[in-house]
Amino acid sequence: MKRAGLARRYHWHSPAVRDFTSQPHTGIVGEHQGAIMNLVDGHAKPAQQAMLAVVKERPETTLREARKLIAPMHHDVRAEDVDLKRLGAVLAMAYEREFHDFASLLLLENLGPRTLQSLALIAEVVHGAPTRFSDPARFSFALGGKDRHPFPVPLKTYDESLSVLRKSLDAAKLGVTDKLDGFKRLERFASVIEQRCAPEANFEAIVAHEHAISAQFDGRSVFDGPMKRRRSAVSSQLPLFEE
Repeated sequence: MKRAGLARRYHWHSPAVRDFTSQPHTGIVGEHQGAIMNLVDGHAKPAQQAMLAVVKERPETTLREARKLIAPMHHDVRAEDVDLKRLGAVLAMAYEREFHDFASLLLLENLGPRTLQSLALIAEVVHGAPTRFSDPARFSFALGGKDRHPFPVPLKTYDESLSVLRKSLDAAKLGVTDKLDGFKRLERFASVIEQRCAPEANFEAIVAHEHAISAQFDGRSVFDGPMKRRRSAVSSQLPLFEE
């Protein structure tokens, strides 16, 4: 809107509204501009409560936590951005036979190492303790990045990971929670490997390996494939990935 020199204005007609914080409108009329964040949606109550909790928190506590969210001033993922011991545990579980077979059994799935690597990192996002999120860049090794950092998105692994998660959730709705419980066990197993075996990842070797197998897993980025034919769509994104 800023580039177009326009301002966004809303005209509200609400003779019957009872609560301005919970679905106060029956519709919004205007030019469609994609998905919007609607904090007065009926399902947004948890988000509202979370924001109120932040406001009620002591300022020094909020500032202390906010400082932990400061990202590095570079866009690419580097070895110093990642806890190599934690990443090493996930890779050991995915690729070393003695760990892989047991980890796959925990999920009750016959999974390849690349999908197991992704699911182990996803499991940690879901079940890991807050103290384990000091290096968020590590989780980019689950499914890469559309800008090729640290490697292109492996679409086949992406789809397979979604399939495993979807089947697990569908089964849980029917009361069969074995697969969802398997994600908790997978996260715990990776932690045990980290503590007892202390593996350390070779960052450069991992990135090189991911790039080497990228084509095998249908790796894609905004620089590849059909995206090249959509110059207008890509042109606004590419500057974000330039050094």
